[in-house]
Amino acid sequence: MNHRIKLEYIEEASRTIDPVFLNSSQLHAESLSEILGCELIVKVETLNPIRSFKGRGADYFFVRNPNVKEVVCASAGNFGQGMAYAARKRGVKQIVFASEKANPLKLERMKSLGAEVHLHGQDFDAAKTFGKEYAKQNNLQFVEDSRDTEFTEGAGTIAVELLHYPKPFDAVVVPLGNGAMITGIARYVKAQSPRTKIIGVCASGAPAMEKSWREGKFIETESIATIADGIGVRVPVPEALDDIKDLLADVLLVEDSQTIEAMKLAHQHLGVVLEPSGAVGVAALMNNKSLFARQRVATILCGGNLTHEQIKTWLC
Repeated sequence: MNHRIKLEYIEEASRTIDPVFLNSSQLHAESLSEILGCELIVKVETLNPIRSFKGRGADYFFVRNPNVKEVVCASAGNFGQGMAYAARKRGVKQIVFASEKANPLKLERMKSLGAEVHLHGQDFDAAKTFGKEYAKQNNLQFVEDSRDTEFTEGAGTIAVELLHYPKPFDAVVVPLGNGAMITGIARYVKAQSPRTKIIGVCASGAPAMEKSWREGKFIETESIATIADGIGVRVPVPEALDDIKDLLADVLLVEDSQTIEAMKLAHQHLGVVLEPSGAVGVAALMNNKSLFARQRVATILCGGNLTHEQIKTWLC
């Protein structure tokens, strides 16, 4: 199969993107493993300047597109931070469209990194519609996470590092939003370790990607209702659906209450502050113990941007 996500570009990204986003910690979470009934390896993507894995793909986009001078994107917050960080380093003007309900900490961080931020619509997908129209009207390049391959290939560098673990994985459990991270990871892992199952996790209040993957066709929902804003997808990206259709073994749904419990477990056992979308992998393992019993499983703790109010509400 001639996949549009190229293994050689994932490997190139692992050599060329900003080192501040590479070689994140990965470790056997012993006490969590005992609770979950599996051998759990966590990869912590929160200890970098934007507290998220999104810097990988954003930086690789600019590696592959060195002549860009101004660019527009839409973001729930973490992708915009990654783009703003990488753009600032290169003197590129970054314009971000976000929802009127977006996480205020993420909005402030995008602005502090130099992005011009516009708020439109009630969710991420509505903001993306406004962003595309703005770019068209102003003859600017609009980039889209998971549609533009550089972001997926940059995220795939997580898998390059993950497979340095000395033992093979039975499964890798990955949060599933628009699909850039899981596609990059799945593309590389399945090429190197075909027996490893790749399993996505969506919020039950934002099931568009799960429904689309399971039924093999594009399905959008009228609304979303989840605290996991980073994976709160209402309108899937068609290219991403094509990318993942033959790579995933399953897609699981988790309730917000389970995600909050997973956030607390990660805080108590790992000392890590996770936002909801960063904890859904742990939530899926917690809610499906029999599915992963006695297996060696990796999951990605992919974001840690919480406001003080959210920390008080969910972790204290």
